[in-house]
Amino acid sequence: MEICILGAGKVGTTIGAMLESCAFCQKVHLADNRPPTALPGLAKTEVETFDFADRARLKAFVAGKDAVVSAAPFYLNRDIAAACAAAAVAYFDLTEDVETTAVVRRLAEGAKVPFMPQCGLAPGAINIIGASLAAELPSLRSLELRVGALPLYASNAMKYYLSWNTAGLINEYCNLCEVIYGGRRLEVEALDGYERLTLDGTEYEAFYTSGGVGTLCETYQGRVRELNYKTIRYPGHRDLMKFLLYDLNLIDNRKLLTEIFDQEVPVTETDVVIVYVNVVGQDEHGVRQRSFAKKIYGDLIDGRRYSAIQLSTAAGLVAVLELYARGKLGTGFVKQESVALGDFLSTRWGGKIYAGEERSALPSAG
Repeated sequence: MEICILGAGKVGTTIGAMLESCAFCQKVHLADNRPPTALPGLAKTEVETFDFADRARLKAFVAGKDAVVSAAPFYLNRDIAAACAAAAVAYFDLTEDVETTAVVRRLAEGAKVPFMPQCGLAPGAINIIGASLAAELPSLRSLELRVGALPLYASNAMKYYLSWNTAGLINEYCNLCEVIYGGRRLEVEALDGYERLTLDGTEYEAFYTSGGVGTLCETYQGRVRELNYKTIRYPGHRDLMKFLLYDLNLIDNRKLLTEIFDQEVPVTETDVVIVYVNVVGQDEHGVRQRSFAKKIYGDLIDGRRYSAIQLSTAAGLVAVLELYARGKLGTGFVKQESVALGDFLSTRWGGKIYAGEERSALPSAG
């Protein structure tokens, strides 16, 4: 396969590094609007520089390729997906933005190749894990998804340093969140649904954020009483974000808030990603619980260090690319939850990063 990657940031270059070891990929075309920094060891990769807003250049770039991956900011994905639809090329992205996903879904109508947005970690791997655990129980009560990308060490008041795209982070904190509550599909405000939980002796908080649930509320409407996605942070973070967004009214000036974060909040590569899924349902023996918990840390690929958020996000996308190469994905709009966890973990990078989970009854959120 020849694969295009649009966006040579942290995740885009990690995807390229992972594809180096994948037999299904023969060539990678990596593009960005600025010349990327040195990319040592990426023998399969050719680099191009152009503005993705140049639709003619974008169309020519994706034409004739086997798959296109957008690792660009979410607001660029509409044009990228449109170029893929025109060229009949398979499309994958990392977006958590609900409106962008709706546009991709419309573009995918009638396509003979997959259009699969919301790949990566959350949405992405978390939805695959959640749906696969839910499939083990004939009758469902609740499906809880929890993910946190956290610094291992933080001394500021927010107990948080940046580890991924700031615009996407702010977007998740501001947009409405889909949940199923009391059997009804609803939209709730981000930062609500506050809870405390303890994992491996460390206390965390969790609250609603937008996009991580993916299409699960649509899929499970009428089949489950409670379904929600929450972001995990260290205690105290949520209150400070509410102060910034509501007391200072920065929810109406996201651009300024993004600039403040980019200028003043340190970036860390010493991070941990926490993945926790809890499902409660019933089988012929009574009420049962299924859970998945894993902590992912930074590691080396070919001697170069990548952070936990880079590895967990890129692995979720490279895994579904491998499944596409195997003929395991459908055509048109493809939901993350249509992928079986066994298939996901059988891939080179899905298995390497996400396998080895601990299935146990973890302390309940409360």
